[in-house]
Amino acid sequence: MIILGIDPGYGRMGFGCIQVARGKTTVLDYGIVSTSGKDSFGQRLVQLADDLEELIRTHKPDRLAVEKLYFTKNVKTAMQVAEARGVIILTAARHRLEVIELTPSQAKSALTGNGKADKKAMGWMVAQILEMKKGPKIDDAADALGLALCAASMR
Repeated sequence: MIILGIDPGYGRMGFGCIQVARGKTTVLDYGIVSTSGKDSFGQRLVQLADDLEELIRTHKPDRLAVEKLYFTKNVKTAMQVAEARGVIILTAARHRLEVIELTPSQAKSALTGNGKADKKAMGWMVAQILEMKKGPKIDDAADALGLALCAASMR
């Protein structure tokens, strides 16, 4: 089974792709997709969709895990991230992927045992579980791998 985890955002979207086979979980790819603040918001959403399409075509995942929206004080940013999530879920649906949505605290609890774990703890645990020498340097990619790991355990 191949699982693509997505940490949604419109300026920076984290992704992490893992494969689970014969009881072993391996990393296939991870990183971020960035959009330019110089582009219109609509163009940024188009770029996210195009880049996600490419990730799906390349890795052919069986399911996609995406973080549920966590509302902060900045409502404008939250609304734009919600719109980016819509693009992510629509793109997954077009490819008939099973979508698993997890809150940040669900992912943190599942991976670290602490629903309020910080980014450093999440990155360290992701690296340990995936037997990586070094975890991803960018938190968004580590979070995406963490989401993929959580989705892998939800079979």
